[in-house]
Amino acid sequence: MTFTFGIYPGALLGSDTGLTHPVHPDQPEQITAALRELQGGARTLLVRAYRPYAAGATADTPTTPDDPMRYLGEGRELDLVLQFREPTGELDGWLEYIRATVRTDGPYLASLQICEEPNLDMPNLDGGTPNVLQAIVQGVVAAKEEARACGHDILVGFNAVPDFGRASPTFWQDIGALADERFHRSLDYVGLDFFPDVFRPLPADQLPSAVATVLTHFRDTSLPRAGIGASVPVHISENGWPTGPTRTEHRQAEVLEEVVRKVTALRESLNIGGYSYFDLRDANTSGTDLFDGFGLLRDDYSRKEAFGVYRGLIEELTV
Repeated sequence: MTFTFGIYPGALLGSDTGLTHPVHPDQPEQITAALRELQGGARTLLVRAYRPYAAGATADTPTTPDDPMRYLGEGRELDLVLQFREPTGELDGWLEYIRATVRTDGPYLASLQICEEPNLDMPNLDGGTPNVLQAIVQGVVAAKEEARACGHDILVGFNAVPDFGRASPTFWQDIGALADERFHRSLDYVGLDFFPDVFRPLPADQLPSAVATVLTHFRDTSLPRAGIGASVPVHISENGWPTGPTRTEHRQAEVLEEVVRKVTALRESLNIGGYSYFDLRDANTSGTDLFDGFGLLRDDYSRKEAFGVYRGLIEELTV
């Protein structure tokens, strides 16, 4: 089965209170060099990017990071997230926006994710936007129909976070109630954003079993509530572990390796089709906020230990 690695190549991060901006602007040449080094001999590396929709947005609305197309080529393909941020919840413009995006960016797209963490009502996420469930179901259908009409081979899906904490307790049942045959025919994957040992610290020896528990619950409990069967792959769409004053770079490397090896060990039994790390570069290496240090690179683009670990895992485990 196909298993593809990816990464978000930016340093801009969302937090509970807003957005944290990198202390240094993007240096596209250094980012491209880092992506090329990570990819190594792997045929494909997905480059993740985010583009928000509100009334008036068009297919060339700015993305995060800026101009991700510059990082493509040499087997690097776009993993694009369309975020539903229209405060009225109106859907007609949203659906045309999706279709226009497929027509414009289709040749570069490996995958198109409809909405971002829609089961979580927090700032900078889609869960609090009115009609977000309809935006997912109708958006997946619109994207797949447009891709087929244009002859583009694009994986279309949506994502969610695990079913605990602030996640909506009825999200999956509500999706299932709205989903029809067209939706299920159009759905190519479901993404999972999860960050074990970040927001709820774990004893080090419990990390692999916690990863297995979350992934198994997502596959065997969450997805069936929406009528999504085992034949639909799961993609790990965001995963990471930040460094900081109490979080060492060595432990980041250990966590990354433990998580990726557990994910890939379960890829056949749980039908997991890919893993994407979040993110490439720190927003502020010397900062004290939890969101400052998720990068595999420091904010000056120097490599952390985890960068080499991820490069080695991609080389070893790409299928």
